[in-house]
Amino acid sequence: MKKVFLALILIIGLLISVIYLPKSTTSEKEVIFIIKKGEGSKEIALNLEKAGLINFSPIFRFYVLTTGKAGKLQAGDYLLSPSMNIPQIVHKFTTGDIIKEKITIIEGWNLRDIGFYFENKGMFQAEELWEVAGFPAVDFSKVRDLPKPKDFSSDYEFLKEKPKNISLEGYLFPDTYEINKEANIETVIRKMLSNFDKKITPELRTEIKKQGKTIFEIITMASLIEKEVKTKEDKELVSGVLWKRLKTGIPLQVDATISYITGKQTTKISKADTLIDSPYNTYKYYGLPLGPISNPGLESIKAAIYPKSSDYWYYLSTPDGKTYYSKTLKEHNIKKAKYLK
Repeated sequence: MKKVFLALILIIGLLISVIYLPKSTTSEKEVIFIIKKGEGSKEIALNLEKAGLINFSPIFRFYVLTTGKAGKLQAGDYLLSPSMNIPQIVHKFTTGDIIKEKITIIEGWNLRDIGFYFENKGMFQAEELWEVAGFPAVDFSKVRDLPKPKDFSSDYEFLKEKPKNISLEGYLFPDTYEINKEANIETVIRKMLSNFDKKITPELRTEIKKQGKTIFEIITMASLIEKEVKTKEDKELVSGVLWKRLKTGIPLQVDATISYITGKQTTKISKADTLIDSPYNTYKYYGLPLGPISNPGLESIKAAIYPKSSDYWYYLSTPDGKTYYSKTLKEHNIKKAKYLK
């Protein structure tokens, strides 16, 4: 009996050592290991052994079965190394610690930019984004041949102010994200919306409400500011000019709204362009455009909330990024002739 007990202790000790000792203590080279949907612990164990990541597949199966983790192994692409032991490998599989795709959404990008960015990275087709987030520069109350954007307002309170007939433009917060390679476009959008929700802090929301404005109005204004000027000081000054023009009923005449309608990557706006019949055209229609024209960063959002007052009524931005301000239309036209030849 004693010999049986000692033999059992020896076997358990060997099992533990095999489980907790890695395949290699010298090689830290990482390899991509794929678990396909529907694969069970037996297939996974055999594939791990074939890939040179574990010594014995039965030991892997024994571990996941005795620990109750066999049914928790998740499909996906994993980065593994022979220097990892079985519990470390299983931890990755059960927590879904798969390889992530890093994406960076630039401040001022609109839905077109983001859609083509995803397409160029081979993640999604641009239209996959637009079918969920909405097509850019479209009034869905008048367009019948395009799918309406998905309504996320039941999950995000700030979206309840957004009109239902426009896209999520303005709310896909510019930032760097880590995305699971298996994630669908809706999951990616939700990640951006959740980030937006965090960035617009309770303090900022309180100030917006105190001013009698809505988050939607602020984001729409911030999207104009983002596309028009670059520096913090200019953003605050331009914010002051635009809010002042809005309050007194002067057309905003923001060139960036025309570029948004046409989709042209140019700062040169023709007279014909300013006559385009679109609710985003701030030359043709008074007030803010129908909705945001870009996805602004936090600096532009704060500039929209905290504008800087001045005596200026006009401004113009040159191709090299300089901004010139004017108090009168005459002064503004002189500067246009001088700096925008």
